[in-house]
Amino acid sequence: MTNSSSQRLLSLDLLRGVTIIFMIIVNDPGSWDHVYAPLLHADWNGITPTDYIFPTFLFVLGASIVLSISKQREKGIENNRILKKVLWRSAKIYLVGLFLWIWGTFFHTFSISFDEIRWVGVLQRISFVFLFCALIYMYTSKRTQIYICVLTLIGYLIVMCYVPVPGIGYPDLSVPEKNWAHYIDSIFLPGVLWQDTWDPEGIFSTLPSIVTGIFGMFAGYIIKKSSDLKEKIVYLFLLGFCLLLAGDITSYIFPLNKNLWSTSFTLLVGGISCLAFAFFVFLVDLRDNGRYFKFAKVFGVNSIFSYVLAGMITFVFYGDALWGFGFNDLFIENLSSIGISKKLLSFIYALIYVLIIWIPTNYLYRKKIYIKL
Repeated sequence: MTNSSSQRLLSLDLLRGVTIIFMIIVNDPGSWDHVYAPLLHADWNGITPTDYIFPTFLFVLGASIVLSISKQREKGIENNRILKKVLWRSAKIYLVGLFLWIWGTFFHTFSISFDEIRWVGVLQRISFVFLFCALIYMYTSKRTQIYICVLTLIGYLIVMCYVPVPGIGYPDLSVPEKNWAHYIDSIFLPGVLWQDTWDPEGIFSTLPSIVTGIFGMFAGYIIKKSSDLKEKIVYLFLLGFCLLLAGDITSYIFPLNKNLWSTSFTLLVGGISCLAFAFFVFLVDLRDNGRYFKFAKVFGVNSIFSYVLAGMITFVFYGDALWGFGFNDLFIENLSSIGISKKLLSFIYALIYVLIIWIPTNYLYRKKIYIKL
């Protein structure tokens, strides 16, 4: 925790903040039985707007790594000290992810056992992406980073699409159970998996998610290197367009699939994230419209805190484990009785929950307290 913050790139904070807001909205609807289709993940192959959210956060994370570590180097901080910070921060993010799962499980069942722990998840994947992207940035050249992206995405495509799976044969990407990601997760992942025998944040699919972070690093290079703001925006749009096009082309070989973090998905959402970043740079840094996005900035500068808080206090505002009834159920059932759509009420409840999380997050922002894991 720190009581001051260095000069930050406002557009990056705002994009991070918008991403966290949408994370909370899609994670905490008033009722999972009544959700608008765009606010749900694709069941398997395919993509929805909700599938853009997590990759965008990883993209922003990659860009932040470039800006943060380069600033530390400019201050004369040695790589060994930076490495210690990277290792410690990645460990803390991972442990908080475990804590959040244990916390949620306990308040759902009022009991917990070692076998009920989910060892992977959103924060755990963030910790891995942060760790490996930071190491890649610190110890490899830009050329090597391009090679890493190309080789990882092509290699992942070849293995997932064409290499026979033991006991199954050639992969069948139309179902979750007949691919290498499922096979590796079912054998090597301990504890609880999100989908019984496989996990969308599993071992093998973490590799292309690291590439998502590296794409963010490339955007960070553009922001850091180019002096002219309009030139930065042009380069960001060009990078975004190229990634988007590559994602569309490769989707005919390896379908868009967030659960597998497919090669086409990695490229497509990398392009979308880059275009979104370019748009925010244009809107905020070039046009100086940041004052209209203070609500998002509050979440952006304390992103992990707000995400974890949203996960921790669901037992208060959802379900009946604590009160014997769910405020969300009362909200939807009572207002739907006067003719309001349950899907609309579910969405409104999610927005209310965002406001609830905003209150303590805004307090920290006003006090200039930035909680950093």
